[in-house]
Amino acid sequence: MRLEAITWERLGDQLADRLLDLKPADGSPWPRVALDGAPAARPEELAERIGEALRIRGRPSLVVGMQGFLRPASLRLEYGHHDLEAYYNGWFDTAALWREVFGPLEPGGDGRVLPDLWDPVTDRATRSPYVQLPLGGVLLLHGPLLLRHWFPFDLSVHLLLSAGALRRRTPESDHWTLPVYERYAEETDPAGTADVLVRADDPRHPAWSG
Repeated sequence: MRLEAITWERLGDQLADRLLDLKPADGSPWPRVALDGAPAARPEELAERIGEALRIRGRPSLVVGMQGFLRPASLRLEYGHHDLEAYYNGWFDTAALWREVFGPLEPGGDGRVLPDLWDPVTDRATRSPYVQLPLGGVLLLHGPLLLRHWFPFDLSVHLLLSAGALRRRTPESDHWTLPVYERYAEETDPAGTADVLVRADDPRHPAWSG
């Protein structure tokens, strides 16, 4: 796939412009967008850029992070702090995401979304209030391993890092997670299945598929 150089600012603007005309295939009034990438790729920063670009264009949005839907430490660390299978399949509360984020944005939903559920620092419920996403508002969900859960995304963006860049930009304390992203690439092929591919090896000079 041919990629062209772009700045992060222009990328946010280009994706926001694309979202203005995005119509969910299932008839929902709320487009749902994935910003998929390992923590080292910083998908949250692109989500925030798109959200700001949408705001300037008069379109409401809600940025939600997978980190706010981690399961309690007693569950995700049940088999140890460095268990690869648990990280791949058990760290994130996908049932809560379906219930609290995607369910309210289905056709006929009420648009009341819970932006986060669990604080990984305190290991307690956040008790955040629900947010009313207006009709036409865009959900921007960012985080790792997003494209393997069959979430009903209307547009998916994958931030790709080469194996070398992923290792360099991942803190050494988290290097144990690297085999999980290799498995994700092999089993899900996010670079090949995402609607938009962004290569983020150089954090100053991204390139995208357009």
